[in-house]
Amino acid sequence: MEGAPMMLVELAWHFALVSAVSFGGATAVIPEMHRFLVEQHHWIDDTTFAALFAISQASPGPNVLFVALFGWQVAGLAGALVSTLAMCGPSSLFALAFEHFTGAHRDTRWMTVIRRALAPVTIGLLMATGATLARGADHSAATIALTIATVAVGLRTRLNPLWLIGAGALIGALGYA
Repeated sequence: MEGAPMMLVELAWHFALVSAVSFGGATAVIPEMHRFLVEQHHWIDDTTFAALFAISQASPGPNVLFVALFGWQVAGLAGALVSTLAMCGPSSLFALAFEHFTGAHRDTRWMTVIRRALAPVTIGLLMATGATLARGADHSAATIALTIATVAVGLRTRLNPLWLIGAGALIGALGYA
């Protein structure tokens, strides 16, 4: 039983560290969670990782639900609680402290610079998240092509993403992907 408590400590420590750099929300650090859970520890495989994320995003509730599912998969209820608290605690405290400190300086030049500097970081993290999830979900030439087409249309047009999701569902239902 010595392994289970150490697993929970390692899970808590890593998710707390990831929480501290989760600009753009928890979804932005999916690649690091994947590296930690799938590649480093082999606690979850690629397909399960992508499926747990998809289930969490399709479920009602907060978009950070996938953290609890990852923890549950790794260490049951204790893993779900530990991973959720570790992921939500530090980032929430940072956000509160940042808002308290910067609230009076919202329109200053240095705040504008910080906001503009964090935007590309967030976009890069989210693009890495998409690539990580696609690797776990795309298993055929058709699904890879569908993913590339969806990203291209999403980046080049102002089309509502729900249309792209619907098109992907239709293509899948017809058996093409």
